[in-house]
Amino acid sequence: MGKTAHLNYNFYKGMALIADPIHQYAFFTVPQDNDAKETTEKDLIDSPWLQRLRRIYQLQSARWVYPAAEHSRFQHSLGTMHVAGEFAKHLYPSLCDVCHDTPSLNYIEELMRLAGLLHDVGHGPYGHFFDEHYLSNWGLTHELIGQHIIIKKLGRTISRIKRSPAGAFTDREILDPGQIAFLIKVPEAEEENQPRWLHLLRQLFSGIYTVDNLDYVQRDAYMTGFSLDMVDIPRLRYYTFFTNEGITLHQSGISAMGRFLNARLNLYSNVYFHRTTRALDLHLQEIFHDTMTLILPGNPLKNLEGYQNCDEWSLFNEVQSWLTAKDATKRKLAGEWKKLYDRKVKWKMSFSTEISVAQIHRGTGFSSAKDYEVKIRERLPAKLKGISFKVDLATQDPRPLNPMAESGKRVNIFNPVTGITSQEPLEEIYRFIPARVMHFRVFALNHDYDEVLSFAAENALNAQETAMPTNV
Repeated sequence: MGKTAHLNYNFYKGMALIADPIHQYAFFTVPQDNDAKETTEKDLIDSPWLQRLRRIYQLQSARWVYPAAEHSRFQHSLGTMHVAGEFAKHLYPSLCDVCHDTPSLNYIEELMRLAGLLHDVGHGPYGHFFDEHYLSNWGLTHELIGQHIIIKKLGRTISRIKRSPAGAFTDREILDPGQIAFLIKVPEAEEENQPRWLHLLRQLFSGIYTVDNLDYVQRDAYMTGFSLDMVDIPRLRYYTFFTNEGITLHQSGISAMGRFLNARLNLYSNVYFHRTTRALDLHLQEIFHDTMTLILPGNPLKNLEGYQNCDEWSLFNEVQSWLTAKDATKRKLAGEWKKLYDRKVKWKMSFSTEISVAQIHRGTGFSSAKDYEVKIRERLPAKLKGISFKVDLATQDPRPLNPMAESGKRVNIFNPVTGITSQEPLEEIYRFIPARVMHFRVFALNHDYDEVLSFAAENALNAQETAMPTNV
């Protein structure tokens, strides 16, 4: 019996699949015909900078609350690459309609995929906590670190990639690492030296729904085992397009966005803002800065090689060695880290309440945690004024921007009846979602004074709301 030629065999050349629990399968480019000289996405994925993200967990403290949540930044980066590529292919026609100088589809697809893959490459141990309690010493963020890694450490590899999963670039197109670095940084001011099509694509990394949060909301929910409404990415993507106003959502996609926002809010409330997660973070705050100063002294931008070796595994091994160190400071820090790693929760919740959007509109202001601690201590009985307690405000969470504080933002909505695109305030969409804007909690070392701390906290909050002017 003769053999049959498979005419479509070339379709599989230069491609490989990654099995993923969220997206089922995500593909990536590999050398064609075993061409060792071709540079592809595989070279970036296998680079030490990306492989390092396997050793940085996606959830800094919540993994001690949800035992299955052991996923890493590496998995999330692959998922974001996949989401970014799917959005790029869908949005390309409308992007070309708005910007006639847009490069080829294959170029745009690969540019977006690599920005998705590399958007977290600058993260340090404990993710956003590292930004807030260490990188801030130099006015840095993981995005700024990531930009330097992309340009200085991965730039040559990026510029040698010549195709996307859809096919090759045109002869004159060369990937610019600077454009990828531009996409991953949330804009502080409008940069004029980049083409408009690139500015429009950046909105997919810094908008209300992004290629980043569309992956992590589903991934974190799945890996924690937390049940929430389905996030319908295909519908949201289908009704998203570019207009002259920027990224725009068709009116028929509002329900899908509302479901996504609701899912994201519930995830913040029940996972990122879980009382034990917050208690662990309070303990971490006490030891993190001093620990990192010893492990990685100086500006990280001046020591990127040392930064590459700084992850949660190396941090664990380092502080474990300090348990028998001669230096008293190291021994003390190691003892506190041991409590954390042994899941001995130092801070216990004594009081908790939620402050809603309605209360904010009535004029309730938000002081800092330290200010509230002062107000509560003033209201304690004289003999208890010296007890140890801490106030925790969830809106000051160092993770990605709290969606509960985004109500003032606007989103472009296209009305198919009038044919008009207009900006609608996000708060109108949030109106139909249960509002939990701030989790206000008081933690103490034990539960001995829960009643008196609760009374003092309620009194402090009521006094502030009464003192504030109202808009009613």
